[in-house]
Amino acid sequence: MRSFTTDKEQIFQLLNDINPQAYGRTRNYIDGAVTYLSPYISRGVLSTRIVFDYLKNAGFDWQDVEKLVQELAWRDFFQLVWMRLGEDINTDIKRAQEQVKSRDLPSALLTAETGIEAIDFAIKNLESSGYMHNHLRMYTASVACNIGRYHWREPARWMYYHLLDADWASNACSWQWVAGAFSQKKYFANQENINKYAGTNQFETYLDVSYEEIPNVDIPGQLMQGEKKVWKTNLPETDADFQINPEWPTLIYNWYNLDLNWHKEESFNRVLLLEPSVFERYPISSKSIEFMIDLSRNIPGIQVFVGEFEELKNIAGESKFLFKQHPLNKYQGEEEPRDFLTAIPQKNFNSFFGFWKAIEKQLRADFENR
Repeated sequence: MRSFTTDKEQIFQLLNDINPQAYGRTRNYIDGAVTYLSPYISRGVLSTRIVFDYLKNAGFDWQDVEKLVQELAWRDFFQLVWMRLGEDINTDIKRAQEQVKSRDLPSALLTAETGIEAIDFAIKNLESSGYMHNHLRMYTASVACNIGRYHWREPARWMYYHLLDADWASNACSWQWVAGAFSQKKYFANQENINKYAGTNQFETYLDVSYEEIPNVDIPGQLMQGEKKVWKTNLPETDADFQINPEWPTLIYNWYNLDLNWHKEESFNRVLLLEPSVFERYPISSKSIEFMIDLSRNIPGIQVFVGEFEELKNIAGESKFLFKQHPLNKYQGEEEPRDFLTAIPQKNFNSFFGFWKAIEKQLRADFENR
């Protein structure tokens, strides 16, 4: 079972462990050379730009790192989609998902009884570790949405709840991509493909068919039962000795921003703001809460405040607020920009590859002109 450190030095050491050549060759295999950086990027401890700059300065050639950089760009692209759509990211983005039979959650995801060994093992690991390999996320989404005919939203909420790297932009857009609501066609994986990349040796399942046959597979018994599930976030208490120095400006940290080096050498109030309204709309597990709190302890002087921004504002008096751009932030104060891979062209992109085409030349130039 994969575990994720919350120690600052160990987190940044993970950059030194990146093998971009092996990543490009093996990333789709469950035992491939993935970076395990996603929880730290999602939580804002690292940024896509920090990872890119590390690769640029580590002596790799562009062809060695291009696949990894492209995967980082997917994350930036999904963030831009959320920034553009706002709450509409929760609806089918490009087209209505087809052949939907239920808008509930497949019970098989809760019990890890889909009948596909690799997926069931991954679900159990997700619940215990907060992690699932990206290829298995796609397999799980395909089984739930395209074989079970469930709408993507509730299964996506289930996965987001458990993931330490929970990022609603990446999660919602990826589920919609698999379900055909944010892509040209649905994504299917048959048993042969799963066996190849997950290292299993399973046969005679409902996925043990050709790719020509798989879109017409009947809903199997394992996926027939759905249920409504209400997810709850168990928030901690505000720090008992919480106080604001009104003579200092206040930095707002949150679930999406735990930048350990943000205005590091300056005098600020540093507040980890946990707004109940945000976690009602986007619930996360107790394991995720613990992970966030433990990460925040790397930030000297940070204090936990559980409440809405307006409540914090009433306590802070004349203190000026600074925060990083994010679609969920409804704060008042000075907004600082996100740290993207590169300067983003001022236009909306309808597809990832349009976005990649717009930024790839600059990224390559940055890399080659180091």
